[in-house]
Amino acid sequence: MRRSKAVSAFAVLTVGVLTLSACGGGGGTDGGSGSGGVLTAAKGSQPDGIYKAPKVKSGKEVVVGHDAPYTTYNNQTADGNNFNNTLIANLILTEPFFVDINNKVLLNGDVMDAVEETSKSPQVITYKIKKGVQWSDGAAWDCDDFYLAWLSQSGKAKKPDGKSSYFTPAGTTGYEYITPECKDDLTFVTTYSQPYADYKGIFDKAAMLPAHILEKETGVADVTKVTPTSPEVEKVATFWNTGWNGFKKEIMPASGPYKMDSWQQGQFVRFVRNEKWGGNPGGPEAITMKSIADPTAQKQALQNGEMQIIAPQAEPVLAGQLRELSSQGVKYSAKAGATFEHLDLNFKRPLFQDKAFRQAFAECVNRNEIVDKLVKGVDPAAKPLGSLLFMAEESGYKDDFTSVMPADSAKAGKTLEAAGWAKGGDGIFAKGGQKASFKISHTDIPRRKQTVELIQSSCRQAGIQIEDDTDPNFLDERVSNGDYDVALFAWVGSPFKSEKKPIYITGGGQNWQGYSNKTVDAEMPKVDTEFDESVRDAALQKANKAMAEDYSSLPLFSLANLIAFNDNVTNVGYHSRNGSTWNAWEWEIS
Repeated sequence: MRRSKAVSAFAVLTVGVLTLSACGGGGGTDGGSGSGGVLTAAKGSQPDGIYKAPKVKSGKEVVVGHDAPYTTYNNQTADGNNFNNTLIANLILTEPFFVDINNKVLLNGDVMDAVEETSKSPQVITYKIKKGVQWSDGAAWDCDDFYLAWLSQSGKAKKPDGKSSYFTPAGTTGYEYITPECKDDLTFVTTYSQPYADYKGIFDKAAMLPAHILEKETGVADVTKVTPTSPEVEKVATFWNTGWNGFKKEIMPASGPYKMDSWQQGQFVRFVRNEKWGGNPGGPEAITMKSIADPTAQKQALQNGEMQIIAPQAEPVLAGQLRELSSQGVKYSAKAGATFEHLDLNFKRPLFQDKAFRQAFAECVNRNEIVDKLVKGVDPAAKPLGSLLFMAEESGYKDDFTSVMPADSAKAGKTLEAAGWAKGGDGIFAKGGQKASFKISHTDIPRRKQTVELIQSSCRQAGIQIEDDTDPNFLDERVSNGDYDVALFAWVGSPFKSEKKPIYITGGGQNWQGYSNKTVDAEMPKVDTEFDESVRDAALQKANKAMAEDYSSLPLFSLANLIAFNDNVTNVGYHSRNGSTWNAWEWEIS
């Protein structure tokens, strides 16, 4: 899943506040659809809008299963910004704000004294860093790190052609409006060229990387003296883009409760407590993140005690098996979340430049069958999703897609015929030498392969031929390069609505499909500058309707947040945006 900023095999798409129950301050639990005991609010959440890591009982190592391997320490690059890297970043990189499991945005009181709007016109946000905050190697976590986050993600460091950028961030939303200033080591000031409603999403998780390491590796004496037009910016960008890939413990210090300890490529990353962390120490003495693609193998490892926590892809058979483990001390929960599966059509392919063909494809995809066979066994209340920009529980939700995705293969065939396509002897339509044939690309998750099989069947009846393109590395190496006909993956939710913009506007950093629409370009930027939620919702509704009428991307269904864990671990819950490790330091294990 890509986590954008949507980027994952979740990319970060902001989908507003999740409708999960939450308790104040103490951290509640909820039964979900399983045996109970699932956390629904962080233990460290304070009633004054501040989060601090709570005091928890010290315990032994916890082993956590996840789908795909860790690949990079820098989760903000276009290539590296994915969900499995997010699971790692949660443990080791801190940020000015903490997003609770219910998507409540709280000031991170372990590292910040304050974040204040010190002027409204122009909008000025002043960050007051807590004295003594350090990286695990003893260097200060301070203004330099904020400046590097801005420099790398502002999109202002242009190459001589004036178009392409030296840095390759997953997105630049919000950063491009900022003029930065380090008042002193502990005071960072951002002045906005226009109002920006989602300023709390700036310098978000994994954006804050160690400037002192970059300076050492590049020979730059002071990164705060490097501007987007400085001669040194190219070598700074080169290191930022690729220098933190893989595992090099000496250049990958931690600013959060845990630090990297060891790594075996493609298999696991192990973490131990960060003794330089200024907040309360994490509960587990060590955490090992072990990647296992097969959900059944994850379940078996949990059952055997080889893992204590898993959050595999939600599949009906697996869900049933996990429910049955309650008598063996396994807690389980599956609830509709803010992550959704979708299909992105690549407008760089001539086939999808034909609107009638896009329409026919949308008409032959049987979402009802997909949900009934692949989703309801996990979440009985599941139904097809009608929006790319809102989840069904949000106040701004309007279903614009059911009408354009009627699950009618016969209608799809008539749409092609009316547009001049003719069916050949093999039953597949063709026009101008182009066959109605393409590939759907995705990672090797069983549910996605089954999704493609169902689409193949329903669209074959419409005279459209679809090939399955399963690639375990699709989300790491291909999707951000637009190397696909149709991409099947999921976007991860976020409380910051502006993070949707780079996915769909013309030339957006995560608009890998090459989509362009004047209405979308006019409406989506309003979420940056508009503080009135009703006005923002109206703009997103117009954009969503335009995308539905264009058949540009096709939402399928929202994924259930599935998590299972042994009952000797407490304070565990699943965060739609940050997964199972969002509060790992709060875990207690007996």
